[in-house]
Amino acid sequence: MRIQQLTWMAMLVAIAIIGSLFISIPTGVARAFPIQHMVNVIAAVTVGPLGAVLVAFVTGLVRVMTGTGSLLAFPGGMIGALLAGIFYMKTNRVAFAALGEIIGTGVIASLIAVPYAKILMGSEFGALFFFPAFLASSVTGALLGWIVLARVKQLRPVLKQ
Repeated sequence: MRIQQLTWMAMLVAIAIIGSLFISIPTGVARAFPIQHMVNVIAAVTVGPLGAVLVAFVTGLVRVMTGTGSLLAFPGGMIGALLAGIFYMKTNRVAFAALGEIIGTGVIASLIAVPYAKILMGSEFGALFFFPAFLASSVTGALLGWIVLARVKQLRPVLKQ
């Protein structure tokens, strides 16, 4: 990876961490952090699937280590970032990156979070327990990412909607 890419990825991690301190949505037992999902969409478009997963992983790691996030940050962030990157890579459309984030986090990660939470966190929840929180967070964040990238496109017409 080039220094510019690593610097950009570090800035995205910082935005996600700082954003999660100020913007969260209470969703019952959990809190939704849409800035992480916004960053996932932006990372998917700018650094690709693997770079986006790395940004999500480092963000989750820092948030867990500082006590500002739970272990659920890993499946939620990383699966959405991967799908957002793959969808964008296949279609070259920001809308599909946002859709990949929503499917990856809101649907797949919410289902994976149940056994993950049971094994690593000792919690016992039903199959759809995390679905509303993960879906609300990923939809909100994916839309924010789409909007940010649409504004960037006006400044630099490289991205397709």
